[in-house]
Amino acid sequence: MPSEWGADIVVHSTTKYMDGHAAGTGGAIVDAGKFDWKAHADKFPGLTQPDPTYHGIVFADTFGKEGAFITKATVQLMRDLGATASPFTAYILNLGLESLAVRMKQHCENGKRVAEFLAAHPQVEYVNSFYLPDNVYYERAQKYFGDGGCGVLSFGIKGGREAALKFMKALKLVCIETHVADARSCCLSPALTTHRQMSDEELVKAGVPPELIRLSVGLEDSDDLIEDLTQALAAAAA
Repeated sequence: MPSEWGADIVVHSTTKYMDGHAAGTGGAIVDAGKFDWKAHADKFPGLTQPDPTYHGIVFADTFGKEGAFITKATVQLMRDLGATASPFTAYILNLGLESLAVRMKQHCENGKRVAEFLAAHPQVEYVNSFYLPDNVYYERAQKYFGDGGCGVLSFGIKGGREAALKFMKALKLVCIETHVADARSCCLSPALTTHRQMSDEELVKAGVPPELIRLSVGLEDSDDLIEDLTQALAAAAA
């Protein structure tokens, strides 16, 4: 848990891995209940001063640091903004949570194998994956994740924007989507989609160079994934 490493509040999109299939939009807030709101009262008046929208209650006094934030989030966000899942979305999420532990093992195993495959491929310039020992985040991943992590990585394809276009068009099994952390493997070229209005120079400055491919590795058989990536990389080199 992030709270074990000092995070006081964790916000997570339930569409990412938790529901498993990106079938319902939602989010989750986890409050560790350890932050002393009153010690920083001037920065958090909504928790340390009387709230006129809720009978003048002072959440930090009434619920303490253990429950002040999450109680305010519950009683006000749900009431004022409707921040609650629909019954069907909650049903889908609960179904996904039942298989989360099993699915994550497969995501991680597939992600590691695909990262190693790409790192050894001559058509690939570089791979950004914490599964690789030479990655800048490898040691941190070992510390915080152990053998786990996720299936999301990125890599640079030789040939830039043109090669990226050929690669994306050649994919057969991997889906072309902006989404990540899905049961399906999802691929995206920022230069061709989300950042397509930017020049190559602007893409480099933004940290998403034209050759960059983002890949969210799903639950498919890893041999099938590597076969699809192999033929797509061959098409990009042609």
